[in-house]
Amino acid sequence: MYLSILFLPLLASTVAGLLGRKLGSTRAQTITISSLAITSVMVIFAFYEVGICGSPVYIKLPSWVDSGLLNVSWGFSFDSLTVVMLIPILIVSTFVQIYTVDYMKEDPHNQRFFSYLTLFSFFMILLVTTDNYLLMFLAWEGIGVVSYLLINFWFTRIAATKAAVLALTQNRVGDTLLTLGLFGILWSVGNLDYSTVFTTIPYINETITTIIALFLLGGASAKSAQLFLNTWLPHSMEGPTPVFSLLHAATLVVAGIYLLVRSSPILEYSPTALTVITWVGAVTSIFAASSGLLQNDLKRIIAFSTVSQLAYMFMAIGLSQYDVALLHMSSLAFFKALLFLSAGAIIHSLADVQDIRKMGGLQQFLPFVYSAVVIGSLSLMALPWLSGFYSKHLIIELAYAQYTISGFTAYSLGTITAALTAFYSFRLISLVFLSYPNANKTGYLNVHEASIYVIIPLFVLSLFSIFFAYIFSDLFVGMGSDFLANSIFIHRDHITLVEAEFSIPLGYKLLRSILSIVGAALGIYFYNISPKFLIDLTQNNKLGIKLYSFLNGKFLLDVILNQLILAKGMKLGYTVTKVLDRGVLESVGPFGLSNVLGNTGFNISKLDTGIVRSYALYIVLGFISILFVVFISPSVAIDSIRLLLILFASLIFAVKRT
Repeated sequence: MYLSILFLPLLASTVAGLLGRKLGSTRAQTITISSLAITSVMVIFAFYEVGICGSPVYIKLPSWVDSGLLNVSWGFSFDSLTVVMLIPILIVSTFVQIYTVDYMKEDPHNQRFFSYLTLFSFFMILLVTTDNYLLMFLAWEGIGVVSYLLINFWFTRIAATKAAVLALTQNRVGDTLLTLGLFGILWSVGNLDYSTVFTTIPYINETITTIIALFLLGGASAKSAQLFLNTWLPHSMEGPTPVFSLLHAATLVVAGIYLLVRSSPILEYSPTALTVITWVGAVTSIFAASSGLLQNDLKRIIAFSTVSQLAYMFMAIGLSQYDVALLHMSSLAFFKALLFLSAGAIIHSLADVQDIRKMGGLQQFLPFVYSAVVIGSLSLMALPWLSGFYSKHLIIELAYAQYTISGFTAYSLGTITAALTAFYSFRLISLVFLSYPNANKTGYLNVHEASIYVIIPLFVLSLFSIFFAYIFSDLFVGMGSDFLANSIFIHRDHITLVEAEFSIPLGYKLLRSILSIVGAALGIYFYNISPKFLIDLTQNNKLGIKLYSFLNGKFLLDVILNQLILAKGMKLGYTVTKVLDRGVLESVGPFGLSNVLGNTGFNISKLDTGIVRSYALYIVLGFISILFVVFISPSVAIDSIRLLLILFASLIFAVKRT
C-alpha cells in the first residue's frame, strides 16, 4: 500500500501525458483524478496506522549511491510527520483536479495540464516520504521544474513566461543555498541519511551546525517565499487558477516548512539559527500583510496572505514549536485552497476580470461562492472555533511566552499582522460582494453560479476549514500528546507550551482577537458603509497618495531588486565579460599564448638557413652558454649580465644577417 501511495500518481501522470491524445480529455481526467482519490483513501488508512496507532513504516529499496562511507538508498519513511503532510497534499490535490475539470474544459491541452498536476503531486509525495536528504533534493528540484511548467502553461502569454522564469530563478537562489547546506552535512557527518545525520548532529561543533542550519533556512525561505525572496509568489498568479490553488495552498510553498521541521534536530542545537528564523518570520509577516493591504488584484491579495501565514509558521519553527507549525500548515492548506478556488470561480464568472475595483454586488449572483469566501476569510483571520484559530493564536502566545526580545518582537508583529489580515480580508469581501456594482452590465448578465465540479470542492474544503483543527488540535498540540514524537525533536529547554497556556495574562491573549475584529470592522466600514473618507485620503491628499503608492507597490521591493541589485549585477557581469573574459584573459590566455608560440616558432625557423658558418656560430654560442651556466658565481653577476647581453646581441645579429 505504501509504495502504491508513492507510485500510483506517477503512473497516472505518465499515462495521461503520453497517451492523452489517444485517450481523450475525459479518460485522461478520469485516470488522474481516480489515482489521486485512491491514493487519498490509502493515506487516510496510513494516517490511522502510522499516526494514531503509532506504527511507523520504513521501506528500503536497492542502493542509489554507494561510494566509500556514503551510502544512499532508495528509502522511504512513513512516520507521523510524513502522514500529516500527505493528508492535505493529497486531499487538496484531488479536489483541485475535480475543480479543474470545469475550469479547463475549453482548453485544448487539458490532458497535458492534468498530467502536470499529477506529476507535481507525485514529486511532493516523494519529497515528504524520502528518508535521506539527497532523494529529498531530487524531489525538491522536481517540484521546481513542474511548477515552472504549470505557471508557464499558457506559454504564449509573455506575462506567464516572465512569471515562470522569475519563480525559477528566485528558487535557484534557495536551491544553491540548500545545496551548500547539504554539502556541509556531508562534510561534517559523512552521510545524508536522516537517521545518521540526526544521531550525529549533537556531537558536531555548534558553529558548523549553525552554518548548516542557516543554509537550510536559505533554501526554505526561497521555496516558502520569505523576506526578499518572496516576489516570485505574487507574480506566479499568471498561471491558471488551479495552479496557484495547488502550489500556494498545500504543496510548493510548504516544502520549505517541511524541510525545517524535518531538520528539527539540526535546528535545536543552533540557538542562533532559531533566533534568525524567528526574526525572518516576524519581519516577513508584517511586510506581506502591509503589501496586501491595498492590492487591487484578487489573486495577489490572497497570495500575500499566503506569505504572511507562512511567516507565522517560520515564527513557530524559530520558537521550537514544530507541532504548532504543522497544525497551522494543515489548516492553512484547506482554507487557503478554499479562497484560491473561490477566487477562480469569481474570475471565471466575470470573464477573467481580476481587479476588485471592477466588481461589487456579487453577493446575490454568487451566494455559494460568497459563503465559501466568508468561511475562508474568517478562518484566515483566526476567528474563534474555526481552523485557523487553534494554531494562529497559539503561535502568537508562544512568542510572548519566550520572554525575550525576539519573542516579544514576534508577538508584537504577529498581532499587528493579524489585524491587517482581517482588514484586507474584509476589504476584499466588501469590494467584491457587498459594495455597489462596478462592472459593466454585460458582465453581470453573464454571471452564474459555479457548476457541480466547483461546488463539491468548495463545500468539502469549507468543512475542513471549519472543523479540521477543532478535531485534530489536541492530537497535534495537546498537553502530553506524543503524536509527533517519532519524527520531530524539541530540546527540553525549548518547551514553553505550559507557560503559554497558563501563565500569560488574559489581556495579551485577547489582544489579537480584539484587533482582528476591529480590523474586519474597519474593512467593512471604509469600503462598504462610508468609502468617502478613503477616497479623499488616497486622491486628494499628497501624503495619502504617496502612502497608497508605496503600499500598493509592495514597498517598492521589485524596484529595489531590479534597479539596485539586478541591474548593478548585470552591469558588473558585462564589465567582467568585456574587460576580464574577452580582454585580459583572452589576451594573456588562448589568443596571446597562440600568438607568442606562433611568432616564436616562426623566428626560430629562420635560424635554419643551411649555411655552415651560421651553424658554427650557434655551436660556439651554445658552448659559451654552457660554460656560463656551469662556472657562474654571485661575484661575477654584473659581468655575467654583460656576457648575456653580448650573446643575445650576437644571436640577433646572426638572425638579421641570414
